[in-house]
Amino acid sequence: MQIDVFDTYVTTTEGKRLHFDVFLPTGKEEKLAKQYAKEWLESIGIQVKDVQQESCIYCHSEAANPAVQQHIEQHGYFIYQMEGCPSPAR
Repeated sequence: MQIDVFDTYVTTTEGKRLHFDVFLPTGKEEKLAKQYAKEWLESIGIQVKDVQQESCIYCHSEAANPAVQQHIEQHGYFIYQMEGCPSPAR
């Protein structure tokens, strides 16, 4: 499966900066990446009204590894957590 990577930065009202990527199947619109970013933030307890979305822009495409592909097939997207994000569930 080919995926598009959307590089995303948000800042909470408390000044915490989060950096993560939204992975979508290739060809999906940027607005869908923004929607999934908001859904994920809410799932970790950060309300959308409490963040300033600095960016969620297409970065590049790549082949998904099997775990990412399975998650996308089940949920429609995958969040790759980087700076400032809570530890991913294992």
